[in-house]
Order: sequence, then C-alpha cells, then structure tokens
Amino acid sequence: MKNYLFLFLLLFTISHFSQQEHAWVYFKDKPGHENYIENPALILSQKSILKKNKKNIPIDYTDTPVYQPYIDLILQNENFTYVAKSKWFNFIHLIGDEHLLQNLSSLDFVDKIIFAKKESRSIRFDRIDINQTRSDEDNPYNQIEMINLGFLHDQGFTGEGVSIAIFDSGFKNVNSLSGFERVRSLNKIKYTYDFVDNTTELFQYTGNSHGTLVFSTMAGYIESEFTGTAPDAEYYLFRTEDVATETPAEESFWIEAIETADSLGVDLTNTSLGYKNYDNTNYSYQNYELDGNTAIITQAANKAFSKGIILINSAGNSSSSGVVAPADSPNVLSIGAVDFLGDYIYFSSQGNEFQPTIKPDMAAQGYRTFVINSNDQLTRSSGTSFSSPVLAGAIACLYQSFPDFSNSKIYNIIRNSSSQNNSPDNFLGYGIPDFEKAYNLSINLNNDTFAIYPNPIIDELNVLSFSNEQYTFDIYSVNGRLVFSKEFQGFRNKTNLDFLSKGIYILKLSDESNNETLLKILKR
Repeated sequence: MKNYLFLFLLLFTISHFSQQEHAWVYFKDKPGHENYIENPALILSQKSILKKNKKNIPIDYTDTPVYQPYIDLILQNENFTYVAKSKWFNFIHLIGDEHLLQNLSSLDFVDKIIFAKKESRSIRFDRIDINQTRSDEDNPYNQIEMINLGFLHDQGFTGEGVSIAIFDSGFKNVNSLSGFERVRSLNKIKYTYDFVDNTTELFQYTGNSHGTLVFSTMAGYIESEFTGTAPDAEYYLFRTEDVATETPAEESFWIEAIETADSLGVDLTNTSLGYKNYDNTNYSYQNYELDGNTAIITQAANKAFSKGIILINSAGNSSSSGVVAPADSPNVLSIGAVDFLGDYIYFSSQGNEFQPTIKPDMAAQGYRTFVINSNDQLTRSSGTSFSSPVLAGAIACLYQSFPDFSNSKIYNIIRNSSSQNNSPDNFLGYGIPDFEKAYNLSINLNNDTFAIYPNPIIDELNVLSFSNEQYTFDIYSVNGRLVFSKEFQGFRNKTNLDFLSKGIYILKLSDESNNETLLKILKR
C-alpha cells in the first residue's frame, strides 16, 4: 500500500469549523476478494450457501467484505466518526468536516464520495397511537380472519422453517414477557444484533418497545386469546433505528442489517420504519426522489431482492404525503393500513406518480391492531407499522407451503389473490390479500412461467405470467382446431371464454422467444 502519510498530515492540520456532514465513501476494489468467493463459508452461513445454490443466486463480489486496511487507514484521522459499512456497495459511512471528507478523494483506492447533504436524504419513524386501551367488542383474531390466513394455519402452515428478520428500534422485554414464552421455549429467536451501538449486547431487550409490538403480531401467543400470524417461524431481531435522532446513519444501519440477514440465509424481512424526513432538513428526501431507486436504502432493498429475499415494508403513516423509502421500491411489498372492517384508514400513506409501480402494494389491519406491549398486556396500536408484520407473517406461511418459489413469484401470487387485483389504486394497492386464494393459485402453477386459474373454467380464464413479456395464447379443440387466439403483455390477463362449449381443450402459451407451454383445460 502506498504511503499516505502526507495526506493524513494535511487532513490533521486543516482547521474545520464547518458543520459535520454525513458521507458515503466508496472504494474502487476489494483486494483478495477472490479467496472469499472460492471459500464462501468464510463469509456466509451454511444456510445462506444452501439457499443461494437452491435458488441459483450467484455468490459474487458483492458478498465479499470491504477491505479492512482501507477502513483502518482512513480512520487514522480521528476527526472522522465511523458509522457503518456496506459490502454490497463497497462503502463506509463517515461523519466529519466536509472539506476533510472531500480530501479523501485524493486516495487512489477511493472511487467516489456521496454526501447526504443534497436536496434530500431522509428517515421517518413509522408509528402512531401506541398502546391504546383494549375493547372487548373487537376480536383479536380479526387481523388473521380478514386475510383468510386461518386456512393456512389449519393446514399446518404456521411459518415453520421460514426465517424472518425484523428491523426496528428495540425489542423491550421480549426476553421475559409471557406473550413471547412460546417463541423462546421453541428456540425460535435465532440471532440478535444492535447495529446502532454495534454490539451483540441485547440493548434491544431494555430499550424502545416499538419492535416488541411489531414482533408480537407475528410471534406473540396467548393461549385461547391471541396468536401471531407466523408463530412457528424463526426470527432474527435487528436494531437499526435510533429513536433519539433522525439521521442518514439509520439507512446505513439498515443496509448492514439486510446484508447480515442475507449472509445468514434469511428468507423474509419486515421493516416497520420509513425513510423520508431527517432532523436536518437538508438531508430530507423530496417526493420526486422516492422513485424506487434514488434513496440509498431503496438501492439496498433492490439489491436484497436480487439476492432472493422477500421484503415487506410499512407504506408509512403520511396519508397523501406519500409512500416512504424503501417502500417505494418495486421490489418491496409496501403495506398500507385498513380498519377493522377492511376500509382504508386516513393515515395510511398513498401512492403517487413518482413510484414506478402501484403503491402501496396491498393492505391489512393497521388500525387498532392487536399487539402485546412491553408490559405483557394485549392492547391495540395503530399504524402501517402493524399492518406490515401482520402480512409478513402470513407471507411466511405461504412461503412455507411453496419454498421453491422465487420472491417475484410470491409477490405476484399475493397481488393477484387480493381484493382489488383487477383495479388497484393508490390507497390499498391490489387490496387485502386472501391467503386461501393465494394457496389455491399456487397449487395450480404449471411451471416457472405461467399459472392459469380457475381450471375447470366456468366463464373467465386468468393467465398469470411471471415476467412482463409479450405473450400469445391459443386454444385448440381436442382434434387440433384453433378456436381462440389472443395476445397480451404483462403479468395478468383475464379473458371471457363463456362462448366455449363444454369440454376439454388444449391451451398453448407462447412467449417472445417462441417458447411454448401446452396445458389441458376443462370448460364446464
């Protein structure tokens, strides 16, 4: 390594009276990264390696760690405060004088420096109406019944074998509350880490209680009174939110956490946090930047999706002010909120023209949702913070029943099994999912490309594809006569076939590359 003594003498001697700034310092390379790729057990758990092999997800450069000597050299300057690092993006997050940070660009291993101080950067802590008094007139199982999750639970799909990472502000008293005794006794809490304080010490169990409420919607259990949506899943609890301040550091804490989750082989994540407004308004995101790719946390969410992770996120409690990051990503299922009756609730963030896809994606009960609080009481809280984990647990149960499905396939199945799948809007997205429908749609999948339902056909045929290509489907009689032909593009097509006579037909589906799939259908 070159001698950078002169540069650091210069950095130490520059006076700096300007405001301390947040910046991401990107490196050009990772010396020796090939060794990690050849020996993935050095950087990934066996669970993660097996998952990647099963899903055909490559182990590559992004999985290898940031080169520690680069970090050590920069941190010789004690005027910098180290915040976090990212192996996926090969950066470190620093706080320091803007001029001193900018001088790091003189180092030949530094690729670029991106400052948080632009027209935007942001975080919002997503919760409202915490710890409302319970009213016995409401049913604690309503949040499960509304999405027809009891169908999966009754078949034994309760999240067993599925791993869920929760990113939140703290998990106060989870290690002692009776409402979590079942998940503890079954040894379902597999890993915890506090990224804010960078320690394995369980600050989570003595700090903020927001994560306790969130966790309870999935894993809580009170006999004959309350059951979470995924009581038998495995859980990874990560503290990424510092409730004392709102700074860009929290995006980097989340990125470290999602990278850790991937290295541990986690299947699914829930984030009941949203990122838009910071204490320093110079860092806050503008609406047009919530476009599914600009926010650094959203970029990380997109990368996590490419790693095979199912991502569920609160849409936010900002009403018409819009969906927050990383829920703006097309690769994240953003969850809005409805009331006890399934109607849109006023605070739930709405989608807008800046998002590239329909937002929110769907909704669940997020108003007066039943939770277990840090005092071991079954109470009710409101916010998309709670509709999100309600669905995260439910999706884990569906994934348990179809573990070979990709995350994109799971997304499309749930969207197409929701109440507004024919007419999504900016309030509830595709609507409230029905997990019995999602299960039935899943078992009718014929290959990795298409699903058709229902079969037998009464009047309408739905063709669900898993890529946004141009398709043709032709229907032939059993003697080979073409009786119907249609082209469509997109993920879903509904066609009225009421004119067909009763009987057996052959459906031929063709994509742009002339790959053909033949399916037998029955018209009743």
